[in-house]
Amino acid sequence: MTNKPAHGSTGSPRTGVPRAARGSKLRPVEIIELFERLRTLNPAPTTELAYATPFELLVAVVLSAQATDVGVNKATRKLYPVANTPAAILALGEDALKGYISTIGLFNAKAANVIALCRLLLERHGGEVPRTREALEALPGVGRKTANVVLNTAFGEPTIAVDTHIFRVSNRTGLAPGKDVRTVEDKLVRLVPHDFKRDAHHWLILHGRYTCKARKPDCAHCVIHDLCRWPEKAPAIDGDSAWRPHVDKKTALSQ
Repeated sequence: MTNKPAHGSTGSPRTGVPRAARGSKLRPVEIIELFERLRTLNPAPTTELAYATPFELLVAVVLSAQATDVGVNKATRKLYPVANTPAAILALGEDALKGYISTIGLFNAKAANVIALCRLLLERHGGEVPRTREALEALPGVGRKTANVVLNTAFGEPTIAVDTHIFRVSNRTGLAPGKDVRTVEDKLVRLVPHDFKRDAHHWLILHGRYTCKARKPDCAHCVIHDLCRWPEKAPAIDGDSAWRPHVDKKTALSQ
């Protein structure tokens, strides 16, 4: 996950994020339509971080701050066969851990945090990753966003972690415009229908990573082009989105 704000920060992940026209927000029926389309394209979305256990996911997300998922996966692909439990990483030691993650930005601080969180997991949680926000955020290197990712991806909770991609998509489209990540998160939690909430984080981050990109958004091939409120969007490839709303308005507004 690149270009993230510091864990727990409520500041904007980046300045000058393109926004929808002032006062232009998606209506409830359009929000349902947006997620219907994203679900049609990807019925079972998940993180692109490689992991096999909640602990591996937790470490990978801590390492992913200011780094790409691809870069983190390259490091953990070598680390996890050697040490993939709190006890094993503690036994490995901080200096040896740095050798495995040295290709990742801020690796010195991240190594210290991973060692410290491993120690706390063993001391307070029997080596298991806790399933509550409070306990997760008490771990070194873990803030609200990391806790949201772990709760959602490892444990299936309907949390929505807002990174730079989700922040951008939410503001550009008019889905959940806000000046800081906490405002966007709170709006998404309130506005995303229950049926979509568990997977909303993954759909939005993937859409932002591959279609609604920061510098060169691929508006021409965007499946939510006609719903998007961004005034600077380029034309769709056929001059209009090929998609048409298929959600009954009365049903949408009653949810």
